[in-house]
Amino acid sequence: MRIVILDGYSANPGDLSWEGLEQLGTLTVYDRTSPSETVARAADADVVLTNKVIISSEVMAQLPQLKYIGVLATGYNVVDIAAAHERGITVTNVPAYSTESVAQMVFAHLLTVTNRTEYYAVQNRQGRWSKNPDFCYWDFPHMELAGKTFGIVGLGNIGRRVAQIALAFGMQVKALTSKTAEILPAGIEKVSLEELLATSDVLSLHCPLTERTRHLINVDTLQRMKSTAILINTGRGPLVDDQAVAGALADGRLAAFCADVLTGEPPKADNPLLRQPNAFITPHIAWASKEARIRLIQVATDNVRAFLNDQPVNVV
Repeated sequence: MRIVILDGYSANPGDLSWEGLEQLGTLTVYDRTSPSETVARAADADVVLTNKVIISSEVMAQLPQLKYIGVLATGYNVVDIAAAHERGITVTNVPAYSTESVAQMVFAHLLTVTNRTEYYAVQNRQGRWSKNPDFCYWDFPHMELAGKTFGIVGLGNIGRRVAQIALAFGMQVKALTSKTAEILPAGIEKVSLEELLATSDVLSLHCPLTERTRHLINVDTLQRMKSTAILINTGRGPLVDDQAVAGALADGRLAAFCADVLTGEPPKADNPLLRQPNAFITPHIAWASKEARIRLIQVATDNVRAFLNDQPVNVV
């Protein structure tokens, strides 16, 4: 059994082990694989694991030995699922491994805006507080979260965890969700998109990317939000129209934008969000805590083992 990992570096840059997979077959790990290298590297593989390397129908057609594709992520849009099914190739993903880490990043971003702790830490390393005439100073208004409205789009695993944390901060939680109001956890109010936009002091995106949700945040929806609102996107980059959000920030129609994902990754240097002082962008790392990556590799390994035992799990 030959197992090939096409882009293992992001999940394991060297601080973790692939030992579990090595026990299941002959393992080859590539840190990164370009589109032109994909077929050659996977040519003799029975099992291919990928994070962001695209496995299209055309690629599969050139890999007659391929029996299994394991996605090293929850989202599996990098694989042509219909083509895989037609060819009898099993495809699996790794659900819910990063829930705690992504939820934590949501509030790391939010507290960056409301408290600016890193900003002040840098200032004071440079001696500013030592030179201050008063016992304290601040350059930004601080916002208390208790009593504010936290809006959530999508109540999957991450959305629900984010809601729990927001409630612990004493916030009022409203959600746009397909779930019925009767089954929502206590403290979460189901509302329409219109009400969510109009009332949210913080709006956090946790829905899947579909044709209906692509550019959910656009010129029109931004105009219906509070100018004091903080928008957070740790879901999928294209949920947001980058140009529209950059324009709203520049015009003072949105207080802050926090994102761990952008439409293009890595972003082009001229992406307007990168120039906005009230845009707080992290490089798609919400999922990447060591604990989450350990879970990712363990579940991916268990997925392969289950497949080899003719009892596949997490099949998409």
